[in-house]
Amino acid sequence: MVLSTTNAIGWKARGFALKGIDGKTYSLSDVRGPKGTLVVFICNHCPYVKASIDRIVAEAKALGEIGVGTIAIMPNDTESYPEDSFDNMKAFAAKHGFTFPYVIDTSQEVAHAYDAQCTPDFFGFNAQDELQYRGRLDASRMTPVAARRDLFEAMKMIAETGHGPKEQLPSMGCSIKWRR
Repeated sequence: MVLSTTNAIGWKARGFALKGIDGKTYSLSDVRGPKGTLVVFICNHCPYVKASIDRIVAEAKALGEIGVGTIAIMPNDTESYPEDSFDNMKAFAAKHGFTFPYVIDTSQEVAHAYDAQCTPDFFGFNAQDELQYRGRLDASRMTPVAARRDLFEAMKMIAETGHGPKEQLPSMGCSIKWRR
């Protein structure tokens, strides 16, 4: 288990051009919403992602309705973790009804640029591409519990004010599987 860091609020989103499971290449400008952008690092094999993916998909849909765009980036080493392969990404997204781009970071450069720590790891940016949220989805871990919607509430605040909450609790998940 790894916790994300919640410091360094305010830095500008890093650009990227990553291949999506639909064969298109996506950049930050392709997914940016008029009121903000959510960049999520996930993978297919992590138990924390598996336990929360349906809630992530639901929150991404709800965020889209308030003007926040979402992209999911798979950063893991697929040779060491074949469950995270591009073909398995397609199946995972189809199974869970993704309504947002799911892209692969084969070089792991984007994950390094964002200082991604775990899967899932959430980066919430305002309309000026400034990081305003680096926290958790909600209080659930492996079992969903009735809990405050931390990510949604933070992104709603960002969409409305341009700023995230002062208190942010880190996301928890599996470590990024870096190439050696």
